[in-house]
This record gives sequence, structure tokens and C-alpha cells, in this order.
Amino acid sequence: MRSQRQPQPKHKRGALVFGLTLLASVILVAFAAPLLAPYDPHAFVGRPLERPSPTHRLGTNDVGQDILSELIHGARISLIVALGASVGTVALGTLVGAVAGYVGGWLDSLLMRGVDVMLILPRLPLLILLAAFLGTGLGQTVTVIALLFWPTTARIIRAQVQMVRRRGYVQMARGFGGGAFHILIRHILPEIGPLIASQLVMAAGRAVVLEAGLAFLGLGNPAAKSWGLMIRFALNLPGLLLTERWLWWLLPPGICITLLILALAYVGIGLEASLQPRLEGV
Repeated sequence: MRSQRQPQPKHKRGALVFGLTLLASVILVAFAAPLLAPYDPHAFVGRPLERPSPTHRLGTNDVGQDILSELIHGARISLIVALGASVGTVALGTLVGAVAGYVGGWLDSLLMRGVDVMLILPRLPLLILLAAFLGTGLGQTVTVIALLFWPTTARIIRAQVQMVRRRGYVQMARGFGGGAFHILIRHILPEIGPLIASQLVMAAGRAVVLEAGLAFLGLGNPAAKSWGLMIRFALNLPGLLLTERWLWWLLPPGICITLLILALAYVGIGLEASLQPRLEGV
């Protein structure tokens, strides 16, 4: 008999609504960037370091490109990396965790020892090293993040699969001759769907931070107008913080990164709270 489910707290529902609203706003800006941006973000449309004006709402950067246009198009880069890296991370972690948790035995031990090795490695230096070795394209950035940050998801998924596989309906499906692949796809993975969804959102938020950090270090695609790259170029200007230019060049991309991470965090909190009853024991 399933335990009694408690109603979701109002503040958790509010967190989900707020996060989804904020995230939807960022997605809308990213999709409509060609229509919303007043200029081509790569075009030289003014004098260098112009102050905000009706022509350039956030002024221009050190080479005369419109900062507002860069900011709007930067949403696309962050969302692309967040989506690609989170899907790759969760797909790898779910595959390894589900197989280890369901099959068990020597295969579980082998896979988990591999996960343990990955977890003890210094991932930040490895991230920088691999990004420098593989190149600066968005595809390389997504691949590096996914390859280095799946082990935590694998351990979480494994633990949940081990719990779900002991439930009565899973035992019955196995007794009626259901194969391991069929049981995983039809019975176990749908049951832990809330956990997978929350891991996806968490991985997306982490990917946004990592992409911005790599771009700031000069390991991002220099042709892609990302928020991290905007911060890097802004801080390269000598004496930036001694003038008012940081208010319209450095501060806006920092705020955008913060808002996107905040949106994903609230979505993750609300999603986990609203779907958690499905993960309760029988």
C-alpha cells in the first residue's frame, strides 16, 4: 500500500511557476533574437565605447558593436549549451546508473568503480585541459561538460533503480518473462522520470555556469556572442571598473547569467517537489 501523499506546499508551486516564467522569457528572447536585436551583434555600428543613447541602448563595446544586440543573441548560446550538455550528462548518467542498478553483480561493481574514479578526478582542471585540447566550438564545449559531469547522476539513478526494481509490479513483470530492457523502459524509467527531470534541470544550470566560465577564460568560441565572452572582453578593458562603463557592459551579462541560473534552480525545486510523490516507496 502506498504511503499517503502530502499536498505540494504553496511556496514550492510558486517556485515552479516563477522559474518557468523566467525560463520561458529567456527562451522567447533567444528564439526572437533576430527580431528583438536592433543590430547584427557582429557588425561595427558605432564608435568604440559609446555611452547608452537612443541609438545604442546599452552603448557599444571597445570595437563599436552594439552591446544590447550582443546581450540578446547571447541567450541563444547559453540555452544551446545548457540543453546539449544537460541531455548528454543525464543520458550517460541514466544509462550507466540504470544498467548498474538493475543488473547488479559484477557489472554493477565494475561500473560503480569507474564512477568512483571519475568522481575523485579534479574535474575543473580536466575541463579546462580538455576544452583547450579539443577546441573552442560549441559542440566541443557540450561534449566536454557531458563527459565529465555524468557520474553524480549515475549514482543517484542507480540508487533509485535498485529501490524500484524491488516493487511488486516489477517482480511480476519479471515473473511473466519480461526482459531487462523491456522492464527498464516500460516500468522503471517512467517511474523515476521525476528524478531524471530534476537531474536534467540541475545539469542545465551547471552547464550555463561552466560555459560562461570557459568563455571567460578564452576557451569558448570567439565567434559566438555569449554572455561569458562579453564579460571577458569587458574586463580586458584597462580601468573598466574605474569608469561607469561597467554598468552597461559588464553588469548586464552578469545579471542575465544569474537570472537564467535562478530560473533553472527554481524550476528544479518546484519540479522535484511536485513530482516527488511518485518516488515514494510502496
